[in-house]
Amino acid sequence: MDVKGKKVIVVGLARSGVGAANLLKRLGASVIVTDKKKPEELGPFIEDLAPGIECSLGGHAAELFDAADLVVVSPGVPLLVKPLREAAEKGVRIIGELELAWQFYRDRKTAFLAITGTNGKSTTTSLLDVMLRKGGFATLLGGNIGNALTTVLERAEGRDGPGPDFVVAEVSSFQLDAVDDFRPHGSAILNITPDHLDRYASMADYVDSKCRIFFNQDEHDFLVLNADDPVTAEIEERIERHLPTGRRPAVFYFSRKKEVTGAYYKNDVIHFNLPGYSSFALHPSGFRIRGVHNVENAMAASLMALLSGCGPGAVEQALEEFPGLEHRLEFVREIDGVRFINDSKGTNVGAVVKSLESFDGSVILIAGGRDKDGDFGLLKPLVSDKVKALILIGEAADKIRKALGDSTRIIMEDSLRNAVSRARGIASPGDAVLLSPACASFDMFRDFEHRGRQFKEIVAEL
Repeated sequence: MDVKGKKVIVVGLARSGVGAANLLKRLGASVIVTDKKKPEELGPFIEDLAPGIECSLGGHAAELFDAADLVVVSPGVPLLVKPLREAAEKGVRIIGELELAWQFYRDRKTAFLAITGTNGKSTTTSLLDVMLRKGGFATLLGGNIGNALTTVLERAEGRDGPGPDFVVAEVSSFQLDAVDDFRPHGSAILNITPDHLDRYASMADYVDSKCRIFFNQDEHDFLVLNADDPVTAEIEERIERHLPTGRRPAVFYFSRKKEVTGAYYKNDVIHFNLPGYSSFALHPSGFRIRGVHNVENAMAASLMALLSGCGPGAVEQALEEFPGLEHRLEFVREIDGVRFINDSKGTNVGAVVKSLESFDGSVILIAGGRDKDGDFGLLKPLVSDKVKALILIGEAADKIRKALGDSTRIIMEDSLRNAVSRARGIASPGDAVLLSPACASFDMFRDFEHRGRQFKEIVAEL
């Protein structure tokens, strides 16, 4: 992509916006960044911009887009906002930061491995990266996991020595909405459950976005799917409809319920139905990460690693050593036999289902936040079976109460601190106090990390 001397508008100034703007400036573009937030709200990001990048903040001025040669949009900005819609109608090309990173790096001898899904993306992506590095490969890790790919790739350009063997990327539906040519060598869709329906018109639209991860793949590439996910059949239909016969990626599956071509879980062991790996097995009892959802994450990461040429020894070693990620069923502390667990990344109903499935004893669940149009009624069976008390906070508290009111004891609180205090007061030895909100955090916190760290600080003070 030749952007030298061209006027490029970057919409949205956060980590992705900074990464895109700095890369474009390095490539010789005339860059203007626009954001609806005011300068005082964006101070740290403004400081990270390269010299010579202009800022137009406090709104998206329509005239900025009139002479634009290219618009690069950050994931948090919907493509249907008026300035973008009008620019597209005028024929201006609009791409996302993920597409920009791909265009920048596509001609190098580096394979992209991309992972999406509603839940488990960060753990699986991080685990895959560890496996490959233990297998002797050089990797770059980035994307929705927290480090903008444009930033990661630009920094790598300044290093001496050979480039990476793999770019390992976590990608979100928002990022996939704005790709054109993005083509990973290996991709995975871990699961698709209702999420972000405050942004998408329908569940079908959300599935369409996730499926864009494989739309440009061909017979030289591979795709990993969850055979147990009810949406997988829809994904298979989209493969048949979108990709011509003979030009489709090789499809492999992982499953906790049945034998498949790929990886499957049987008698407490993970088996691999792959050429050359039929005698290789993994024992989750030896993993540092726990829970049924992490069995799925381990199968997906292992499949992608093996299909990318990683040795089985490196895969096994990574699983024995990988401690998991912060805010994902993270053990915080045990007090008088009560365990406190931080699952702040549980920002949708599907994530909370996976989390509750991982507990054998009784749970005091702290939930609530900003609703993403989730169907909280789907939690009823697990809440009835496993939740001793449900403590609700945030904007969605009343909606959750109405959906789950007859499932367990419900307590309404006005802050996370009071919720933790109440949970401590009613917990008995053997119980787990679980923060898994099923909602976004933005009503009370900066992001899910801020929420999780506040929870840990409060627990540390008990």
